[in-house]
Amino acid sequence: MKNIYDFLSDDDLLRISAKIKEMELITSGEIRVSVKEKKPLLKRSKDISELAKDEFFRLKMDNTRDKTGILIFLLLDARQFHILADAGINEKVPENTWDLIRDEVQQKFRMGKFSEGIILSVEKVGQKLAEHFPRKLDDTNELSNKVTF
Repeated sequence: MKNIYDFLSDDDLLRISAKIKEMELITSGEIRVSVKEKKPLLKRSKDISELAKDEFFRLKMDNTRDKTGILIFLLLDARQFHILADAGINEKVPENTWDLIRDEVQQKFRMGKFSEGIILSVEKVGQKLAEHFPRKLDDTNELSNKVTF
């Protein structure tokens, strides 16, 4: 069984966190990346979108001021990837937007470029959020920029 470090190095994780910080300078949205090696035993019957939703609430991403949290969720053993946006974002951005980004990023993953793929997803999500949710004068970083496991 592979683990997270077979896919991402410590330097990769730092680059991903730095990209999140960079993108959050242009948007009031809050971007998180969560990587899981495999489905938890008690959640084996759940699909990737349900797992992402569980993680979204576990990370308290639904508690942002303007409901502008967005989760980039990866399940390594299943090689699955999902982007989940909060209600404030979904009111303004068509849901298929995230599917298009996911599909583009999965091309990177298929080539074994996991770090590049995650960074690309953060960049694309950040740019899309900036279009609809530009950074506000009183914006604060409400959620950690660190990749969670």
